[in-house]
Amino acid sequence: MKMFHADKKYCAFLRGVNVKGTRMKMTEVCSVFEEEGMRNISSVLASGNILFSSDVAVEELKVTLEKAMSDHFSYEAFIFVKSQEEIETIFNNNPFERVPEHHIYCFIGVDSIERMLMSEFEKSRKSPAEEAKLIGSNFYWKVPKGSTLDSEFGNILGRKHLKDSLTSRNINTFEKVLKKIQLI
Repeated sequence: MKMFHADKKYCAFLRGVNVKGTRMKMTEVCSVFEEEGMRNISSVLASGNILFSSDVAVEELKVTLEKAMSDHFSYEAFIFVKSQEEIETIFNNNPFERVPEHHIYCFIGVDSIERMLMSEFEKSRKSPAEEAKLIGSNFYWKVPKGSTLDSEFGNILGRKHLKDSLTSRNINTFEKVLKKIQLI
């Protein structure tokens, strides 16, 4: 007997979309989600943030959506699904003041990735204004604008062995996701 779960709102954060040759239109991505039975689907920005609702358990969503995306777009898809409540927590627990001179990122991924990220951050060389904090199970990184890719820690996202473990978004993206998810 299939267990019914109440409809919940989610955002799927896709890794590596529209970078390094992996190009896809968000309308086509949304159609893949629809084919897999997701409802109330929309995208936020062109970087792979797909809002939807579903009554499927979150554990199943990741597996189902990664397979569907991989099959449809012929690439190895990595997706991190967060509920509306989790996104609210990420946004509301941001420990850094938002100022125009800095980017603030939150990394999301597999369980315990935040501790590995903090360890890597502590070992890396940093600019004077670069900071990181762990708040609960969320890792936040503040970096001066213009130095994200030059930062020793910033290069962590490019490590091939981590591609199935994490992705990051600017805190401004989380704000946009939250505003739009409330409308679905």
